[in-house]
Amino acid sequence: MTNARQTNKLTATAVRNAKPRDKTYRLTDGGGLYLEVTPAGGHYWRLKYRFHGKEKRLAIGVHPTTSLADARVAREEAKRQLAQGIDPSTAKRIAKLEGKAASTNTFRAVALEWLEQVHQHEVVPSHYNKNKRRLERDVFPYLGTRPVAQITPPELLECLRKVEKRGHLETAIRIKTVVGQVCRYAITTGRAERDPAADLRGALRQADVKHYAAITDPDDLPPLLRAIDGYRGQPVTVAALKLASLVFVRPGDLRHAAWETMDLEAATWTFQPGKGSPPLIVPLPRQAVDILRDLYGLTGRGHYVFPGLRSSKRPMSENTLKGALDSMGFKGKMTAHGFRAMARTILAERLNYPEHYIEQQLAHVVRDPNGRAYNRTKYLEQRREMLQSWADYLDALREGADNVVLIRA
Repeated sequence: MTNARQTNKLTATAVRNAKPRDKTYRLTDGGGLYLEVTPAGGHYWRLKYRFHGKEKRLAIGVHPTTSLADARVAREEAKRQLAQGIDPSTAKRIAKLEGKAASTNTFRAVALEWLEQVHQHEVVPSHYNKNKRRLERDVFPYLGTRPVAQITPPELLECLRKVEKRGHLETAIRIKTVVGQVCRYAITTGRAERDPAADLRGALRQADVKHYAAITDPDDLPPLLRAIDGYRGQPVTVAALKLASLVFVRPGDLRHAAWETMDLEAATWTFQPGKGSPPLIVPLPRQAVDILRDLYGLTGRGHYVFPGLRSSKRPMSENTLKGALDSMGFKGKMTAHGFRAMARTILAERLNYPEHYIEQQLAHVVRDPNGRAYNRTKYLEQRREMLQSWADYLDALREGADNVVLIRA
């Protein structure tokens, strides 16, 4: 410490009444503690001490935020550290760094960093937004302020049980997956050593597998196709339903279709089924091109082929097609996603197209015998012939032709 004798010479009144002068001056309290008063009116508590024979200064705080009593407590703590061979200045710097690290190592901080640095670059915006909302709603309120390295499997399970109790079994499983991704990111960035989600295998209730309602019997298709033709809703909705039946892409890809991705002269639609995935070229049958040409007069000046009802700057709502099908009397029988199952089943079982053509068109990962994923542009001409035949087949069903037989070129 210092040879100065600790006498507690200052009083709170003397400190409060210390006025600035032309030059910086000090009011000593003893034991190396003093108040430094600057010409600008600043009142700074300092501690002079010696460590390994070298004179040093420790900044304690600013008056009046740090009172005389607080400064004396800090002096005694520094004296204790010196007796243990610890430099008070070094200890303060380490504590500050640890405090900063603690604030950046909470689950919430790590999760937000993972969302921005990793997740948003790997998935489509809608998937990113869903996972962010799930964390904000169901995890941050309970685990957000916890250091990510200290989260235990039981407390994560307790958090997920709250979601289960609301009846959202599938959501709880998805949240566990996202939490696991965050924790593994924490491990790779040196802020955790293990993933507590990994220990919850089998701990959550499994949701019943629900298949999208779909009409897969050709005998049941004519009423659906005619109902779509006669639907009195928005023309954009009718066009979307018709295109969904013809090319059977995922509903999200259909809703987000942009005019710039459509080449009506070449009769192709090129888009990415998922962020980071290779583009899928969809050959458009003649009927699809006609639908899009008619629709261009309504929405062609905007970005989206199927814009929302309230704003052309946003895509059609994900509930629009379902609502239309429900209103036509197909609730529980057919969904927007059901067009995929419909086409897959009938193309394979009734029209005898090779499965890999169909899977390619569905934008599923199709691998060759060596395990390599097929390029999404593969079988383009074969798929063009398949989709044109499919469109002609639907026309024949719609028109009520008996014993529809596919004639393949």
